[in-house]
Amino acid sequence: MRLPAIRPRTRVPLLGLSVPALTVLALTVPLPPVAAEGGGDRYEWAVLGDSYTAGLYIGDPRPPLGSAARDGCDRTAGSYPDLVGRALAAHPPGRPVHLTDVSCDNAAIGNITHERQRPTSQVRPPGGDPTGWPEVDPQLRRARLDGRTDVVTVGIGAIALPFGECLELTLAHLSCAAYFTDPPEGVEGLDAKLARIREEYGRMLGAIHRAAPHARVITVGYPAILPERGSACRGGPTQLGPITPADIDWLRDDALKAMNTIVRTEAAKHGDRYVDRYTSSVGHDVCTPEDAQWIEGICGDAEPFWPAAVPGGLPFDCPAIGKRATLLHPNAREHANAAPLVERAVREALLDR
Repeated sequence: MRLPAIRPRTRVPLLGLSVPALTVLALTVPLPPVAAEGGGDRYEWAVLGDSYTAGLYIGDPRPPLGSAARDGCDRTAGSYPDLVGRALAAHPPGRPVHLTDVSCDNAAIGNITHERQRPTSQVRPPGGDPTGWPEVDPQLRRARLDGRTDVVTVGIGAIALPFGECLELTLAHLSCAAYFTDPPEGVEGLDAKLARIREEYGRMLGAIHRAAPHARVITVGYPAILPERGSACRGGPTQLGPITPADIDWLRDDALKAMNTIVRTEAAKHGDRYVDRYTSSVGHDVCTPEDAQWIEGICGDAEPFWPAAVPGGLPFDCPAIGKRATLLHPNAREHANAAPLVERAVREALLDR
């Protein structure tokens, strides 16, 4: 029997995976500097992706607070692209590497290639309103990919997975697995979501190669967000709230692991490299003890300027337990784990040119 359709009262941005509808406005923001003419004196590395690339919640924003160049995408100084950039600067692979990072919280695959995005950062938004950020161009355009681009890394796609929806379904006493396995009319089930992701991801890689025909492309998967057994979660706001063990197992195997398989498979079809963030992060998921945790829960640790209130009026009081609303994002330990994996892939890609 089909479950009744629900209409969530909010779109909860767990994992940076749910966004409000975007209003199209004819606004622009300054683009990053163009690479030096000829490109022979340095390598050009472009970073594309979502919040799991940008480093949401793990350090000072880049550009810094107070800068007129801030765009609401919430890239940070603790992200793996920033860490890798510093490592490459300290030990250049033959010549300097110029990093252009345009990753953005809440980005979807379409925001890489052709769709503009309105960032929604709550960290000192224009006029105090998170919807007041100007729209930004697709990331391919912002990164100015061209024939001089040497390497592109991209981590994207999981915004389509139903993590936020599963939290709301659980609060409504419904099974997330049942709801998205046999969805009500008008609701995109998980199989349809994954088929769409696969198609969009392949088209995106094709677009990247056309925009940067001489670049080596590296795809980056997602870490072990969830435990290998759903029963390992004790619940509560520093983990996954009320989401049941059965739904956790379903989200891990049918959604998250399937997402990584799509990324790996589509990369192979295009002759691209794949960076596996999952394997090395097993045992450091959101349900491990906090001192071993590489994924913060619904509530977690972050600097005071990051938001404390969970969006949508959901029943989680992060400030009451001395936490911020981290919404299932990697912490500094996971980005430090990902950095050498990505650094190795970038160095190998440059040597392979």
